[in-house]
Amino acid sequence: MTGPSQHDITQLLRAWSEGRERAPEQLMPLVYDELHRLASVYMARERPGHTLQATALVHEAYLRLIDASEANWQDRSHFFAMCAQLMRRILVDWARSHHSLKRGGDLRPVQLDEALVVSPQSEVDLVGLDDALKSLEAVDPRKSRVVELRFFGGLSVEETAAVLKVSVETVMRDWRLAKSWLRRELNPREAL
Repeated sequence: MTGPSQHDITQLLRAWSEGRERAPEQLMPLVYDELHRLASVYMARERPGHTLQATALVHEAYLRLIDASEANWQDRSHFFAMCAQLMRRILVDWARSHHSLKRGGDLRPVQLDEALVVSPQSEVDLVGLDDALKSLEAVDPRKSRVVELRFFGGLSVEETAAVLKVSVETVMRDWRLAKSWLRRELNPREAL
């Protein structure tokens, strides 16, 4: 059996945008595995023994999506980008509320490599990264969005370009510059 097509997902997202009540319910089984994979990537970056699990992260993100008053989904990439953003927000909120992640603590620096992979053994200082992304957003909102879509959303360069409605070359340039800027923000001692 093959998975759902991008067309099927996009059609359900449009139906959801048009207010069809059953669309979110029909969509979830089609996107659940991909959302769980995304949540698992997030949770692999967290400290061992984190009380929040990937399944709970998916469910919380989905509940927040359902509670959104108006959804205006463009396509599959837009949906997964928004889900990634929600998952990031949930984890950052959780970290802030539990005071478990502090800048300058015993966490290893965030590695923003070309493969968009953080070693499962390393912990990501989500609060520090969130703060750095907010600073980057104040300077250059598009570069911040590129990082969010690629690093957190797991979108390809092409998918990111489509969501942002810019060229692939622009995304690659923004990605390269944003990584450099974030490395400097997250590791100020190395910049000296």
